[in-house]
Amino acid sequence: MDIVPRIARQFQDSAQAKLAAVEVLSAPIAAAVELMVASLHANGKIMACGNGGSAADAQHFAAELLNRFEHERPPLAAVALTTDSSTLTSIANDYSYEEVFSKQVRALGQPADVLLAISTSGDSPNVIEAIKAAHEREVRVVALTGKDGGRMRSLLKETDIHIGVPRDVSPRTARIQEIHLLVLHCLCDGIDTMLLGEFE
Repeated sequence: MDIVPRIARQFQDSAQAKLAAVEVLSAPIAAAVELMVASLHANGKIMACGNGGSAADAQHFAAELLNRFEHERPPLAAVALTTDSSTLTSIANDYSYEEVFSKQVRALGQPADVLLAISTSGDSPNVIEAIKAAHEREVRVVALTGKDGGRMRSLLKETDIHIGVPRDVSPRTARIQEIHLLVLHCLCDGIDTMLLGEFE
């Protein structure tokens, strides 16, 4: 079986989905960059959470900020709420898996902070609970979703930002995750540009 044409279609579908998303996502990505830079200027931090591939995205984003993206700069305050196995398992064991992020947000969140809440479906219960906890702590939310935002979208306040991959761009989880990764790199690049000026 020759799977080369199938592989080529994956590349083409991914590229087409990203190009189709540009017009819809550019403005909310820019707004999220401004919000995150304002948070960092106010000595706030960016907390990120998600499940599965979205957990990996949360960790990827936090690492790019805390260490570096493409250029040398001071470390930026970011934390992935997905990485402490003792915290995650104790909360899941003693309470429920739905609270693994929200309890951390209640403990760590401050009014200058931002929560980056990632879910391809927009319906992840523990991410939804994290958004609720963020609002309790006066933490603003950037929601990164797909499939029209799911239940997460209805929870967002006017001061929050929704970066949602529309269903008509792609309903496929793989394509949404690929666009999410590009969005995260745009956020990192935008933050660095606003803090340090334009690069070649």
